[in-house]
Amino acid sequence: MARGSSLVGVVGLVALGGFAAPALAADLYAPAVVEAAAPTHKLGLSATLALTTDYVFRGISQTAGNPAVQGSFDASYGSFYAGIWASNTDFGGGPFGQDIANLEIDYYAGFAPSWKGFAFDFAALYYTYPGGCDTKCGTGDLDYLELKTAVSYTFAEKLKLGVANYWSPEYSGELDEADALELSAAYAFSAKLFNFFSPSISGQLGWQGFENKTLDSYTYWNAGLTLGFLEKWSADIRYWDTDIEGCTDGLFSCKERVVGTVKATF
Repeated sequence: MARGSSLVGVVGLVALGGFAAPALAADLYAPAVVEAAAPTHKLGLSATLALTTDYVFRGISQTAGNPAVQGSFDASYGSFYAGIWASNTDFGGGPFGQDIANLEIDYYAGFAPSWKGFAFDFAALYYTYPGGCDTKCGTGDLDYLELKTAVSYTFAEKLKLGVANYWSPEYSGELDEADALELSAAYAFSAKLFNFFSPSISGQLGWQGFENKTLDSYTYWNAGLTLGFLEKWSADIRYWDTDIEGCTDGLFSCKERVVGTVKATF
């Protein structure tokens, strides 16, 4: 929401809107710095497991400020990829004591070609909340679709700059057509820290907007340090904030916070 807007709108936004995809979990905490190796025409399989102190999506807590366990399974072939990502959530209770949503499962598929140093990403992301109390609680369907369009460029295998847009024809809760525009930057250091950690820094500036002004638009941002270690592990410490006024702790908190995440890739 923009400055001066009420907190009521943002609660409605997040109570009916959740998280994102491969880029989902990855982009949320620490955008990759160095581009992946050139795609091969072989089937690639991978998985991730993460523990975070707070599941923050576009500046707003999806777990009422509490920890989350998250995981994904991905498959790739050449420039094509698909996967599934899951996390616990806490959207509070419905009018009869039901949990509005305590689980999020996202499905995604995309095409990620490269051209003259530019890396593109075109994907469809489908956010679902199995067992969620939506129409039974007097809201629209919580599940929703986003289409992602992104491009990035890496300079000297160190500095990566990117821009991405996520467009939804009908946002969670069937509220409105929506767009999220994000600018990102990340830098990987050459030297290892304590001859063990591979450090990188990254940041993101985003804007969530709504076509018919059903909800107020708002700006969010994050910045953090990621330490890679033991090849498959990483630890991330990240500062989040938004320009929404009236934020408090607890359910759908949008106030400034520091989030820690440990992730393993298999």
